[in-house]
Amino acid sequence: MTVGKDVSILFSDVVNCMQTSNIELKKLVYLYVINYAKVQPELAILAVNTFRKDSSDPNPLIRALAIRTMGCIRLEQITEYLIEPLRRCLKDEDPYVRKTAVICIAKLYDISPKLVEEEGFIDTLLDILNDNNAMVVANAIISLTDICENFNKSILKDTINKNESNVNKLLNAINECVEWGQVFILDALVLYEPKNSKDAERVLERILPRLSHANSAVVLSAIKVIMYLLDNITDEEFIQNVHKKLSPSLVTLLSAEPEIQYIALRNINLITQKLPNILSDKINIFFCKYNEPTYVKIEKLDMIIRLVSEKNVDLVLYELKEYSTEVDVDFVKKSIRGIGCCAIKLPQASEKCINILLDLIDTKINYIIQECIVVIKDIFRKYPNKYESIITILCENIESLDESNAKASLIWIIGEYVERIKNAHE
Repeated sequence: MTVGKDVSILFSDVVNCMQTSNIELKKLVYLYVINYAKVQPELAILAVNTFRKDSSDPNPLIRALAIRTMGCIRLEQITEYLIEPLRRCLKDEDPYVRKTAVICIAKLYDISPKLVEEEGFIDTLLDILNDNNAMVVANAIISLTDICENFNKSILKDTINKNESNVNKLLNAINECVEWGQVFILDALVLYEPKNSKDAERVLERILPRLSHANSAVVLSAIKVIMYLLDNITDEEFIQNVHKKLSPSLVTLLSAEPEIQYIALRNINLITQKLPNILSDKINIFFCKYNEPTYVKIEKLDMIIRLVSEKNVDLVLYELKEYSTEVDVDFVKKSIRGIGCCAIKLPQASEKCINILLDLIDTKINYIIQECIVVIKDIFRKYPNKYESIITILCENIESLDESNAKASLIWIIGEYVERIKNAHE
């Protein structure tokens, strides 16, 4: 804090350096002004004239820098001075200046919504969607999205649905702008309400190429739009073809770094709830590697249980048994619960599951025994009077129970089958 105070004392001296023609030094001065304008609001107004002058500089980099800095200062006292330079930069011949000015509208709206609306900047933003530069269009969408999300407005939704040409402009811009611009445009397209099935197909076909993009954020945003549009399509053959194209892109996301894998797995979990068969033949991609972080393994286990079926249950049980002997306690417990889920979900596999659980109890590892007893209690409830022969084995391990869940499960088993246990009272 002391350093901050000392540096802010130099505000008026640093502002004098704004006149420099050295662009690197000017960037540093502008950065300083952004950071310390709130500490010295009265002195910040002294910099306004330089900003206004720089916003008309022959160099487009300096024009953009000036308008960006004025937008970032976020002081109500200088907003009125920003209006004219901003209006001029929104019509600038250089697209870099225009795209910087467009973002500035959202920053200004955050400080003074009434001023922005009175000066007609929202209408200007909507007009900019016709700009011939894709990045300017993308930044207009970013600004509109920011305004709509923070101020609960439906300007963007109304604009996109106003006429078909607005959607076409966004679809054209996707092909030319950088990846983050693509993400925002795709997120905006979720607001589009197709007029009919053919209209939804037309838009969806334009988005499908994004599934092969190198950036996972673009892929996930494209998937979000595709899932939304599929609800509006009636042609079953078209839907099946889209499902075939979705599947490889979901699989590819799982070869990224762990953090992206985690986000992909959370999304895949939701998608498979809606489309259960989309990855039914690719369960092996969810098998866990020993060196993966626990949070990824846990999500993969959820997917394995969701996709387990009569065809692959033997393979899944083999995997789960392997996982149940690893060193990560949370992962082991989740794997044992997975075996129980297989038993409950697939009656024909229940006996195999019981045998695996008994093998795990034989390891005599305390936390494994306890989790097995909890799981077996659930199997008993699903299949009453079917596996009572193993109760004796469970009772032999009563001394090793110290977790409340395991104790409660064994008490339930003893109470439920009291007439089958000779020394139940003990």
